Amino acid sequence: MEKISSATEGSIDYTGKKIGMWLFLYTELLFFGGMFLLYSVYRSRYSAEFHASAMEENIILGSTNTVILLTSSFFIALSIAAIKAGRRRLSTGLQLATIICGITFLVIKYFEWAAKIVKGIYPDSSVLLGMGQGETLFFGLYYVMTGIHGIHVLIGVIIISIMLSLTQRGIINRENFVKLENTGLYWHFVDIVWIYLFPLFYLIT
Repeated sequence: MEKISSATEGSIDYTGKKIGMWLFLYTELLFFGGMFLLYSVYRSRYSAEFHASAMEENIILGSTNTVILLTSSFFIALSIAAIKAGRRRLSTGLQLATIICGITFLVIKYFEWAAKIVKGIYPDSSVLLGMGQGETLFFGLYYVMTGIHGIHVLIGVIIISIMLSLTQRGIINRENFVKLENTGLYWHFVDIVWIYLFPLFYLIT
C-alpha cells in the first residue's frame, strides 16, 4: 500500500509540474501574441515601408539562426529521450550541444544588431528618425521583439546549463526527469516564437 501511495503521489507531483509549465507557457503565448498583433496592425498600415525595411535584414544570418534553433530543439528532445532510457552521458552531451546552439544563436544575433548600429539604425538614432514612420516602426518592433526573444534564449541557455549540472550529478535521472522535460518544453516554445519572427522580419513580400 505504501508503494502504491508513493507512486500515486509521484504521479500527481509530475502532473502538477507539467500543468504549471503549460500555464506559464500560456502566459508567454499571450505576451508574444500581443506583440504579433501589434506588428500585424502596423504592417497593414505601412506595408510598403515594412517591405523596404526588411531589405536591410541579413537573410543568410537569419536563416542560419533558424537552422540552429531547429537543430537545438532536436538535441534537447533527444537528451530527454536519452535520460528516460538511462543514458546519462548521452543526455549530458546533447544538453551541451543545445547550449552551444543557443550561444551561437546569440552571437549571430549580436553581429546582426552590430551591423545595423554601425549604419546608425537603432532606436532614437538620427538616421532612423530621418526615415519614414513606417521604417521607424519596423525597426522599433524588430529591436523589441528580437531583443525580448534573445533574452528568452539566454534564460533558456542558463536553465539548460543548470539541468546539465543536475544530470551530471545524478539528480536528474530516468526516474526523475520532469525538470529537464519542462526545460525542453520552454526551449521548444522559444524556438517556435523564432519560427514566427523570422518570416515577419526577414521574408516580408
